[in-house]
Amino acid sequence: MGRVFVISGPSGAGLKEIVGQVLDGRTDIGSVVPVTARKRKSGEQDGVGFWFYDLEGWNAMKESGELLECTEFAGNDYGTSRRLVREQLDAGKNVVLNLEVPRAAQLKANMPEAVCVYMAPSDDAVLRRRYEATARSPFEVSARMDVAAQEKQAVGFCDHTIYTDDAEKAAKELGVLLDRANV
Repeated sequence: MGRVFVISGPSGAGLKEIVGQVLDGRTDIGSVVPVTARKRKSGEQDGVGFWFYDLEGWNAMKESGELLECTEFAGNDYGTSRRLVREQLDAGKNVVLNLEVPRAAQLKANMPEAVCVYMAPSDDAVLRRRYEATARSPFEVSARMDVAAQEKQAVGFCDHTIYTDDAEKAAKELGVLLDRANV
């Protein structure tokens, strides 16, 4: 049976690139498509990008405990299906989910056996420089730093920390962690 790994960290930490590099070519990782109660956009298909539910179906999943985690963003609901995760685990696959810190905390509370990994630069100044390079205003930099600080304070539930200052080293560390699940 596989294991669930939840990767979390501040925006700008390089998670998408690092996790993508680590997962590239791995056959032991199962894919879990998120679920949503938002309306389908033109051309979107169920199971590609999202599984779509009407509000009644979404509320039923929420009430039954089917959602390992969920959030509302811009008036739409998003989450992770317990059933879809379980299908991958039962097939012997590991599951890697990249979630914001509050969503990762929810998932860990609902699935304590999940392995949570916090990934961020070792120094907040690195994050500030990254934000300054892409921000539209000093206010945006400040707001993003505030969110990152709040997230950093809330990651006591995480089992591991990987610093992303050196992306190649971080990818190796994450790869080793995933490999240990297969032993």
